[in-house]
Amino acid sequence: MTARRRNRPSPNHDGRGAGPVTILVLHYTGMPDAAGALDRLCDPAAKVSAHYLIDEDGTVWALVDEARRAWHGGRGQWAGIDDVNAVSIGIELVNPGHDWGYRAFPEAQMAALEVLARDIVARHPIAPRHVIGHSDMAPERKQDPGELFDWQRLAAAGVGLWPDGAAPVRGGRLGPGEAGVLVGDLQQDLAAFGYGLAVTGRYDPATTAVVTAFQRHFRPARIDGVADPETRGRLARLLQGLEEAPKS
Repeated sequence: MTARRRNRPSPNHDGRGAGPVTILVLHYTGMPDAAGALDRLCDPAAKVSAHYLIDEDGTVWALVDEARRAWHGGRGQWAGIDDVNAVSIGIELVNPGHDWGYRAFPEAQMAALEVLARDIVARHPIAPRHVIGHSDMAPERKQDPGELFDWQRLAAAGVGLWPDGAAPVRGGRLGPGEAGVLVGDLQQDLAAFGYGLAVTGRYDPATTAVVTAFQRHFRPARIDGVADPETRGRLARLLQGLEEAPKS
């Protein structure tokens, strides 16, 4: 498939610094239509942007040069990096989002994303676990691209990760208000994967938000912020995969 490419330069960008691009962040626009989203991403007063926007018909809009820092991530953290914008490429997917009638991402849009994302990760040192959603880097603020986004399909196309089942884990369900060694182990595992989470041993609101974000990405069938054995097992399987991956 050859996606239609169009240019609409946004003025909303600045310098990255000297480091490489190591993260790819996927968003949904969360607005009623594509025209409004494009206008906002190119409005100097809005102070937001992304490198690309993909419409539901598969049209790819190039907004900010990849060498520049687009303003898409905002406050958040991934893999110990606070200024995610400085080391990331942001792709906005046209979708009304949870406030305007959230719906599945069409075939044409997903196919165009596969092509674009494969090209991006081929040109930049972006490890599969650093292909994330906005909700992964800002779990207490964001939900996008949400539970209807097909992360499994994207991983099968060679972009990102998807757990191959769930590894066995000790203990049962962990949830809000609980505390102890297992909660600390859960927090440590989530932080090791990339989530910005302190290891406190208490299942606090920050932990609930991160577990919810993890479920949106890797266990979308049930999103409740509770670290049940399946959720914890999927996290364990992902971490096992990182250990087994060949070192570059």
